[in-house]
Amino acid sequence: MPSSSETINASTSGTWKLGDLTVNRLGFGSMRLPQNGTAFTDGAPNDRDRAVGVLRRAVELGVNHIDTAAFYFSPLRSANELINSALAPYADDLVITTKVGPGRDPSGAWVWATPEQLRGQVEENLRQLGRDHLDVVNLRLAPSQASASVADHFGALADLRDAGLIRHLGISHTTPEQLAEARTIAPVVCVQNAYGIESPAEDHAFLRACGEQGIAFVPFFAIAGTGREQGSNGVQSDSVLAVARSHEVTPAQVRLAWTLHQGPHVLAIPGTGNPDHLAENVAAGALRLTGEDLALLAR
Repeated sequence: MPSSSETINASTSGTWKLGDLTVNRLGFGSMRLPQNGTAFTDGAPNDRDRAVGVLRRAVELGVNHIDTAAFYFSPLRSANELINSALAPYADDLVITTKVGPGRDPSGAWVWATPEQLRGQVEENLRQLGRDHLDVVNLRLAPSQASASVADHFGALADLRDAGLIRHLGISHTTPEQLAEARTIAPVVCVQNAYGIESPAEDHAFLRACGEQGIAFVPFFAIAGTGREQGSNGVQSDSVLAVARSHEVTPAQVRLAWTLHQGPHVLAIPGTGNPDHLAENVAAGALRLTGEDLALLAR
């Protein structure tokens, strides 16, 4: 971990390529930017200037991979719009990953796009971000699609990739079988699934399989764990607390470091609207856990 006199920078986490795009493995997730507290609730909107400041500070700290979506918004704030306001014109090395599939209708109710509606979602992301193409687009699958074919939806995105609106494709909330099917249609550069220390054995196996195929694995809820969209519930295992004490870091930093230790293809996208938490998250990219630490956490 860098000392207070050393520079905190996301580059200490190492790099990985999403297709031909090189990113630092410690990135930033924008889901919590639009509003205070938990995501997708009726919480108060985040202070706009503070949210913009967090994004600009993230880039100053070496973050060059930002995860977002058009459906990340509160009544007054949109993550995509905040990113556009804070960071455009975008740096050449900045990679913005978005996702399509879920959406909100005019009443605010959740809907899931048909294959024919995905183009509209892609174009909405383009407009909000102020870009003429999207770096990476993940197809986010619904819980009801756990065993469904992805051919029609992923094929629609592959057509948009061929048309030049999308550079690279990924898939989110998916299974090994769906990933295999998607790869018969177009190259897949990343899988984005819920994952953390408490994940079951089959999730660890899927992560390793992605690495063997050269596909980035991008966990969400790595810090929140079982709290998921509601955020961390503050309950930590004895092993996480013990490792945090030994390194004089926070439990959240241990969780992030553990995530990155799962393989060179694993990327972290912790999100926050708090500038202090942002610095702690980025610093976690330099935390090197020992074999003893990893064995303790594996229990």
